[in-house]
Amino acid sequence: MTSGSDAKRYDRAYFERWYRDRRHRIESARELARRVTAVAALAELRLGRPLRSVLDVGCGEGRWRAPLLRLRPRLRYLGLDSSTDAVARFGARRNLRLAAFADLPDLELPAGERGPFDLVVCSDVLHYLAEAEIHAGLPALARWTGGVAHLAALTSEDEVEGDLRGFRRRPAAWYRERFARLGLVPCGLQCYLPAERAAELAALERSADGPLLG
Repeated sequence: MTSGSDAKRYDRAYFERWYRDRRHRIESARELARRVTAVAALAELRLGRPLRSVLDVGCGEGRWRAPLLRLRPRLRYLGLDSSTDAVARFGARRNLRLAAFADLPDLELPAGERGPFDLVVCSDVLHYLAEAEIHAGLPALARWTGGVAHLAALTSEDEVEGDLRGFRRRPAAWYRERFARLGLVPCGLQCYLPAERAAELAALERSADGPLLG
């Protein structure tokens, strides 16, 4: 998901290079499946039941959908992305809809898919967005989170490989502060609970400085 002012194009060539080309891809299908399984398990642990609904913000071609459905075939998946190419090619089959991150607060979700969602995913997106876009869209993610939010972002403290074009080097504390302002409490694996659910966390499951495992 990218801003309209960014010349970077999230087109078919982009997804071929970073998600399917073995020389450049960010992670293999197996690596993604392991990550999805871990996040889904954490969300189900907090919910106390199987996942029923997932909102994937900045979903690209909807790569999380297949591994999620292998785990929970009856799960409802909705993906949002600003890539007109990805939505044109996969929107109907994978339930992807066109949306820019900054426009999320004003987005009208389809009837029956308006949340809150058991799991909200925003993976590998935030570090490519301008600060104003994050400030505009992040409150909507918090509002839609009924169970767990997986907000995976790379920071200036991380060793970053892969797509560096448009990468915004911000300290981890920058993200933690903004998540905390919205009442999102870290619970590991770059996952967060809404404040009203955070009381169920044991003391050693949370950290004053951020996620234990994220």
